[in-house]
Amino acid sequence: MTAPRTVVVEGSPVHVTESGTGPAVLMLHGSGPGTTGSGAWAATAQALGTSWHVVAPDQAGFGRTPLPAGSRGGLRLWTEQAAGLMDALDIGHYAVVGHSMGGAVALALAAARPRQVTGVVAVSTMGAPGAPLSAELDAIWAAPAGPAGARDMLGRLVLDQALVTEPAVAARAAAMRAGAAAFASLFPPPRARWADDLTLPARTLAGIRAPVLLVHGAQDRVTPLTTAALPLLGHLADVRLHVLGRCGHVPAIEHPHDFRRLLSCFLGRGRGH
Repeated sequence: MTAPRTVVVEGSPVHVTESGTGPAVLMLHGSGPGTTGSGAWAATAQALGTSWHVVAPDQAGFGRTPLPAGSRGGLRLWTEQAAGLMDALDIGHYAVVGHSMGGAVALALAAARPRQVTGVVAVSTMGAPGAPLSAELDAIWAAPAGPAGARDMLGRLVLDQALVTEPAVAARAAAMRAGAAAFASLFPPPRARWADDLTLPARTLAGIRAPVLLVHGAQDRVTPLTTAALPLLGHLADVRLHVLGRCGHVPAIEHPHDFRRLLSCFLGRGRGH
């Protein structure tokens, strides 16, 4: 991805990395401590090649994007900031790929900007009406900064514990420490209210007209298939669901080839792909 830059959105800086040219794809990360846009999506962006204009911001309160003055985050802020970022970049039409929290933001953005959003890929997504806070997500939001917290969090995200390598733990621990102050204000206990904030009303989901691809791990314990993805099938007008077996909460890491193929095929519809 290209060197990161800062874009001012509604008077507040947003840290963003980009790659490629062509149709735009906004990629929104999840809510785990230490998560950043480039950290979550660099490998996927590289696999997509240079024929897509990938935009991967740090959402407010994550990475190098601060929370606007007086804000504590939340679905409305992240949605408005995502829309404002694409406006500031003068990108009129774009697909949105979102993981977990980012999936809820992607769906909310599709509802708010029906003329701009051409499609949504919601991965291990939040957003389903009435979806409860899982014990795993509660623990992830509470993970202390440092190696022990990073190891515990990564172990909850993936099914195959061999993926929780020492380099991965060290990198996430460093990112968690760097963002600890901002993250502490995002999801303080009791945390069920923050999960509720990231659900969308049925009427909002029903109004989404862009095609939606849901990608979910069969063994996801953070946003379980039965409470996160399956309920959305009854609310979205144009939706399809792909379930990956032997997969937890991060399909892009656990099944990278399958995930990239799904993403490329969905994004490439209408382009002869």
